[in-house]
Amino acid sequence: MKTLSARRYWISGRVQGVGFRAFAARAARETGVTGWAKNLADGRVEVHANGSSDQLSEFEARLRQGPAWADIRGFESQAAAVLDARGFNIG
Repeated sequence: MKTLSARRYWISGRVQGVGFRAFAARAARETGVTGWAKNLADGRVEVHANGSSDQLSEFEARLRQGPAWADIRGFESQAAAVLDARGFNIG
């Protein structure tokens, strides 16, 4: 059994209205990560991800790339508590 870890991400720039949350959900499915993504009122996208160290590393690399129409200007990350999540939800 893999040890689960969790990370929280805040991505800024042109990240709303460009399919970023759907991109994150697809990346989560492909890497086996669970969690959620939501738009924030200040224009950023917030993402919570649970997974193994390797899964989170791959997921973060994909988030840093973003979808084709995104223009990522800022990327913050910090350790978080593992949440009991089934799949990956968009809020």
